Amino acid sequence: MLNADLHSHSTVSDGLLRPAEVAARASANGVQVWALTDHDEVSGLAEAREAAAALGMKHIPGVEISITWAGVTVHIVGLRIDETNEDLVKGLALTRSGRERRAREMAQQLANAGIPDAFEGALKFVGNPDLISRTHFARYIIELGIQDDIGGVFRNYLTEGKPGYVPHRWATLKEAVSWIRGAGGIAIVAHPGRYGFTDLQLDALLNEFKQLGGVGVEVVTGSHTVDEYDQFAKVARNYGLLASRGSDFHAPGESNVDLGKLPPLPATVVPVWHNWQL
Repeated sequence: MLNADLHSHSTVSDGLLRPAEVAARASANGVQVWALTDHDEVSGLAEAREAAAALGMKHIPGVEISITWAGVTVHIVGLRIDETNEDLVKGLALTRSGRERRAREMAQQLANAGIPDAFEGALKFVGNPDLISRTHFARYIIELGIQDDIGGVFRNYLTEGKPGYVPHRWATLKEAVSWIRGAGGIAIVAHPGRYGFTDLQLDALLNEFKQLGGVGVEVVTGSHTVDEYDQFAKVARNYGLLASRGSDFHAPGESNVDLGKLPPLPATVVPVWHNWQL
């Protein structure tokens, strides 16, 4: 089975390793085909491509685009994109805009909850100031000793109804899929088990996604449980979608699964790479 890890992050968005360091870790862990998919940003791909080539590892240019669908933040991964495509670059810049305003609102709410200087604290963990995110705030709260892990911070401070949560209006599903396809790439719904959708909601999302030209769904991912591997393999088959595999790696010791350490895709699905010339 091909060891493909098609979802990972670097300091260009909310990871803790530079693109070249992510490449080195992936290669050391036996990854043969690797994609860097930073949030709403492609500026790390040149470094990722060069590092992968030096390691003899196949690099797939990618991105993870944040969208708002039915009031929920959903992530769409684009693979095999041309990161120089003008519409994609402009669209990602538009999607990134507004993050600082949102971050300052989050910091104010956290201050009201007894956590001072959260904006400045989060900035210490930011590689790209345009992409300050909840993960950066979570790392600061852990540094203060208020929580022990990222999951605990999100549950208690950074999800809807908690003191540090501020919604953000992202791109639309139509925009994200259009940007990816216009850049020659393929669109994939990232970690569908994470959104808490009912069967009806998931059906509506996937039908709209397919109508817009989306082709894949993540099945084996660090954000899914073992039971969800089989659940979303069935979803992929039922909707005629290709299956993707990716750790969603952000940092050593912080991510649920390390790069390249996921189990293989179930034999019952068609991998996204089934017709790639590798």
